Amino acid sequence: MITDLYDTPAAQPVRGTQQMVDHMGWVFRRPHLTLVEIAWRWIFAIPFLLLCWHELQVIAVELPPDVAGVNRLNTQNPWIDGVQLGIVWMHYVPYVLHVLLWLAPAGFLAWSLTAGLGRALVLKRIEPRVPYRPFAVMFLHGCWLALLIGVFFAWYECIQWIAATHIRSVLAPDLVGYSIWAIFVSLGLFVLWAVISWPFTIAPILALQENRSAFSALAQSFRLGKTFTAELIEINLTMGIIKLMLIVLAMVFSAAPLPFSEQLGPGAVRLAMTISLFFYCVASDYFQVVRLKAFTEFWHTFRGQPHL
Repeated sequence: MITDLYDTPAAQPVRGTQQMVDHMGWVFRRPHLTLVEIAWRWIFAIPFLLLCWHELQVIAVELPPDVAGVNRLNTQNPWIDGVQLGIVWMHYVPYVLHVLLWLAPAGFLAWSLTAGLGRALVLKRIEPRVPYRPFAVMFLHGCWLALLIGVFFAWYECIQWIAATHIRSVLAPDLVGYSIWAIFVSLGLFVLWAVISWPFTIAPILALQENRSAFSALAQSFRLGKTFTAELIEINLTMGIIKLMLIVLAMVFSAAPLPFSEQLGPGAVRLAMTISLFFYCVASDYFQVVRLKAFTEFWHTFRGQPHL
């Protein structure tokens, strides 16, 4: 029986990070969960990336890179190169926006549809007793994606402002100021995303576990009580740190053959980059399932019947 007293002493005191190892082990012993997560993401990603590549080729034919000024880039000075890249980008903006007018809505709908089908199946596999309701999960994933797009847009606008105020084509660039602001804004928005995105991850679990509509589950996710909410935010922040670690590891592994590139050849560098990208995608999807498992267990602790 679901209780409305989320912060009562009846709720067992739990620290999310203390149970992370157990959740990781539980998911690791069930590799089919990670495989389902990987499958639905790449069922969307492969056709979408191929479509993007095709549109990039069309744009390159309409406005050849040499005409846009790519051949005049100063590769010896990254700061001058950055200013020149900005000028090149301004030439391509109208073409890119023209494609985004139809590609962005199509990609948004395709992602929501695929995510709803795949993520609902993952949740069903984690908790076999819950119903398979992909349409509710589709709507909630669409809300999650809309929030993510908003955060990316805010980051892009901030970086635009930082570049405009610290890197100029006439005066000497303020390298220290640019770096400080770029790191501060990027990490700040990354943390903000971890803090504000958790309702859209717990909402599908509420919809399936409590047989709620998508709207009701999303509204309820903001009224879970301080204790439950604090645990969800802690898990989200932990997952954010893990994702940063995975990015750093992938970058280190991909750059490992560079000192030996003359002996190993360029093929070794490409192979290392491919393996690093594969490692990051698999590990990231694995921890996505771990997050779902952790959120599901917290639902049992604070709102449902705990496992015996």
